[in-house]
This record gives sequence, C-alpha cells and structure tokens, in this order.
Amino acid sequence: MVMEIDSSTPNGDDGVNKINGHDHDGDRRHMAIIEPHSELPKPEAPAGLFALPPSPSSSPPSGNYSFKFGKFIRERSNNFSAAIVKKLNSLDDARAEAEPEPAGSTVIKPDEVTQFNISGLKVVVKLKSHGEEGDEKIKGRISFFSRSNCRDCTAVRRFFKQRGLKFVEINVDVFPPREKELIRRTGSSQVPRVFLNDKLFGGLVALNSLRNSGTFDERFREMLGRKCSGDAPAPPLYGFDDDDEEEESMDEMLLSVKLLRQRLPIQDRLIKLKIVKNCFSGSEMVDVLTHHFKCDRMKAVEIGKQLSRKHFIHHVFGENEFEDENHFYRFLEHEPYIRKCYNFRVATNDTAPKPAVFVGQRLNKIMSAILEAYASDDRRHVDYAAISKSEEFRRYVNLASDLQRVNLFELSPDEKLAFFLNLYNAMVIHAIIRVGHPEGVIDRKSFFSDFQYVVGGYPYSLSTIKNGILRNNRRDTYSLAKPFGSGDKRLELCPLKVNPLIHFGLCNGTRSSPTVRFFSAQGVEAELRSASREFFQSGGMEVNLEKRTVYLTRIIKWFNVDFGQEKEILKWSINYLDATKAGLLTHLLDDGGPVNIIYQSYDWSMNS
Repeated sequence: MVMEIDSSTPNGDDGVNKINGHDHDGDRRHMAIIEPHSELPKPEAPAGLFALPPSPSSSPPSGNYSFKFGKFIRERSNNFSAAIVKKLNSLDDARAEAEPEPAGSTVIKPDEVTQFNISGLKVVVKLKSHGEEGDEKIKGRISFFSRSNCRDCTAVRRFFKQRGLKFVEINVDVFPPREKELIRRTGSSQVPRVFLNDKLFGGLVALNSLRNSGTFDERFREMLGRKCSGDAPAPPLYGFDDDDEEEESMDEMLLSVKLLRQRLPIQDRLIKLKIVKNCFSGSEMVDVLTHHFKCDRMKAVEIGKQLSRKHFIHHVFGENEFEDENHFYRFLEHEPYIRKCYNFRVATNDTAPKPAVFVGQRLNKIMSAILEAYASDDRRHVDYAAISKSEEFRRYVNLASDLQRVNLFELSPDEKLAFFLNLYNAMVIHAIIRVGHPEGVIDRKSFFSDFQYVVGGYPYSLSTIKNGILRNNRRDTYSLAKPFGSGDKRLELCPLKVNPLIHFGLCNGTRSSPTVRFFSAQGVEAELRSASREFFQSGGMEVNLEKRTVYLTRIIKWFNVDFGQEKEILKWSINYLDATKAGLLTHLLDDGGPVNIIYQSYDWSMNS
C-alpha cells in the first residue's frame, strides 16, 4: 500500500491533514490526522513520515567560487542578526520583569494557565499544595485520640487540617473501648494524644512547641518517612461493633413477652365503631398467663401492668394501664405509627432499657463528634453526604433504637430540656439523610410531621418535640389543633414554663435557622444563652438608626406568643446583642420616637 500526505485543508477544516493511500485494488482511501490543540505540547512526527527539505549542506558541489563565498557571507550575516535579535529580546524580558504591569493589562504566563477548553474535554491545571507535596514523602500515619467537646482536641484537628495533613481520629466517646488502649499506651486517659506511626508524640503543647521552633515539616517527614507498622493505633473500621463492649442484657420480662406473642389471638376488631387492627383483650392475656405460669389472675394482671409500664403493650386508646376485663391492647410493634418511626427496624428493641440520662449523654457525645468531623468550624455548613457514610452516624442510628422504651419520666427538668433539644437536632440530620431536604411548603409540612421516632413508647415527630414538649403543647404556626390531646401521657414531660431561648437552640437544617449544636444537661441554660447571643450577633437582628428601623428574624414573628409584645421583645433582646447594636437599640427605645420593625426573609435552602 502506497501512502502520501495531503497537507491541504479542504472544506475549510483547519488543523486536519489527510493521508491518502491506495490499497491493492486501486481504491483511494483517506485517513485524517488531527493536529494537537495549540496549548498542548506538540508531538514529534515519526521518523520517515515526512520528507525533510534538502539542507544547504547536502546540495551538489559547484565549482563556482563566488557562489560559495556569497553563501558564506549570507550565513554569517544571518547568524549575526539572530544574535542581535536574541540579545534585544533578553533585554526586553529583563525590563518587563523589572517594571510593573500597567493597570488593567492582562498578561498570561505559561505557569499561570489554570485551564483551557478543548471540544468535548475540559483540561484543568492544578498546582500541588504544600500539603500534597509533603504527602508524597509521608508514608506513615498520624493518629490522635480525642473526646467530644474538647477544646484542645479541636485545636489539634484544626492544626492538621490547615496544614493539609491526613490523620486518623479515634474519639473515645464514640469508641469507648479504645480508652483502655489509650491508657495502656500513654499511662493516662488524657486527650489529645498524637501518635506518629507507633510512637507517642504528645499533645497540643508538643505540637505548638514544634511549630514555633520552625522545624515542624522537617521533623514530621523524618518521623513519618517509613511505613506504619502493625503496632500503631488501628483506625476505626466501619460496620464493626466493639468486641469488648459490655453485652446488653435482655429484659427480665422478655420470657412473658415471647410467650404472649406466640399464644395470644391477635386480630382486627370493631371497637367503639372503629376497626382496631392487631389487638387482643385483657382477659385473653390473663388466660394465657395463668395457664402457662400456673398463677392466679391477680398475679397475671400485675404482670400485664409491668409489661405496660415497660411499653411492651399499650391500651389501644390509651385509657388505662392494664385490666382483666374486656379492654383491648396491642404490642408496641403493632402500633399504627410504628412504621413511620425511623428508629424502629423490623422488631422492637427487647433489651433492658438503659437509663435515660446515659442515653442522653451518649447521644450528645456521638452527635458532637459528628459535627466536629463533618461540619465547618462555625457549624454553618454541614456535610450530610459524609455523615451518612460515617461510622459515627452508623453508631448513632444503633443508639436511636435504645430510645424505644427508655423511661423519660426519671429525668430532671434540665435533663429533659437538653434531651429534647439534642433529639430534635439529631432527628433533623437523620431526616435530611433519609428523606432529603424539603423543597416546598407541602414537603416541609411532611418533613416536620411525618419523620418520627418512637421514644419511651410514644411517637415523636419534629413538630411534636418543638410544639408539644418544648413549647408546652402550644399550637404550631398556622395550625388549629394542639399537638397533644387531654389525657396524653406525653403532657407530663412538658416544662411548667416555656423558655423562649429554645428557638435559638433548634436547627432545622436551613441557612436562616440557628447553627446546629448539642447541649449538656449540666449547662443547658448557659449554653442556650450563648446560642441566642451568637444568633442575634450573626444577623438575627439589625438596627438602622437613620431609618429608626429594627430588622428582626422571622422566627420571632412565627412564635411571638412565646416572646411577648414587640416592644417587650426589643427590650428583652438587648441582653443578647453586641455593644454597638445594644447601644443603638437602647437609643431608639429611650428617645420616645417610633420604632419600625421589619421581619427578615427566611432562607429555606439547606445549610450544606
């Protein structure tokens, strides 16, 4: 086959050469050669593909001496001219480097090109950061032990992130058995403790001293220049529960529950002109217990009351605890609301309920660890996608199942306040991950009402927690009915007085809501005041002295019954403003003139 190059560009196709060839049958075929992009390096042509023009040195010799002499003069002249031009160009380059560029001019240097576009392809030039260049020399592993809500641990975490260093964090509040390892390796449970491979480096003081000495990068690369050995602290693994974590004990009433689940005639019945699904009568349950345990009916009734207190069974209308009559009951797993509860999986949690104080503290620690790892330092931006894939969140979901039959009535007022604040904020994160962020009014109504947990044997939605518990059974905005009806057991958990600061401790996952946080039972009141102060100083209230106008968050308009009259709200808010805003607002209120209040627009977009 004979090949020839056709350098013409027919049809106006620039940058395309054609190789013309003849096959053995004499047919003419074409193969296009696409020229590389002008900003990409030019590849060299394969040897022999293009015929080089004959060089002057290869021309046939001539006997004409004058021709050779003229050629010599021309070559020397060309070389001399090229040298002069090269020198002038070098002077221009030096002058350009010495003189600043005129204002408004744009000069693109080769190393400043960050991207260029090719048809169907986008090429991005990204220079390696200081941390990425160091990663090539770091073969070991940085590990550090931490706790939730620890300032020194936060400083260590921020230090590593700012330097672009990859690290493994082992939070002993999330992984309690790892605290034993910490004590074994360091001799104490103090945190933070940083390990470089298997060697203990120290804590925050050691990091600061090394940074101040100016030899941090050199020392770290030297200590992490070899691969990590098997003696280093192991990173937490996803999906594996702790082997040495104490085993959960089954409830002492479980034997009776299993018996009743097998023997009772569970069926749908017509009660008070309503069809009640999956229920049984009290007398049927007493019959089963007396027959199996060989006890009298009074003893069987007492067993039934214990099962009701532990939320294994409930009266279908919530009328009584348990009686040996024609009353009807059903198991917790058969309640109509149970399928909407996202902390219920297949079956109820039959283990002995943990103390509510312990569950609340554990919830606070795990969710705080999640924020420290997957939210910005100011908590205004949350990485929900990363949270959904994390081991911390998997453990939180497991912990949420412990809420099913927990006894909330044993909590003190401050413990209940912190518990429900934390539960609300945790459920919002869970809801965004499971059902997504609501886009419109209808979606928001479903988001706050339909996403539920079963807690202490009763269903709780986000709206129920906020309006039913924390607001002492007050109507939601634009709602006609209260969350709880008369006789609802959950009314006993409501506070005696509504604390208006709760509105600045609840985050609903939007940009205009307060930042997400979790509270401790010991300092919940002070922490709520701090949250309120942060919210008002971050744009929750603005004061325009010239227009005599105060711009207030729309949250206060929606829940004005919790705050009082508008002038009372302004006086009350002075305690949570910075000195400048407080002075301006005080001046407006004291000079006797009118004060205009405008409520800010609410941004419902997600805080991701």
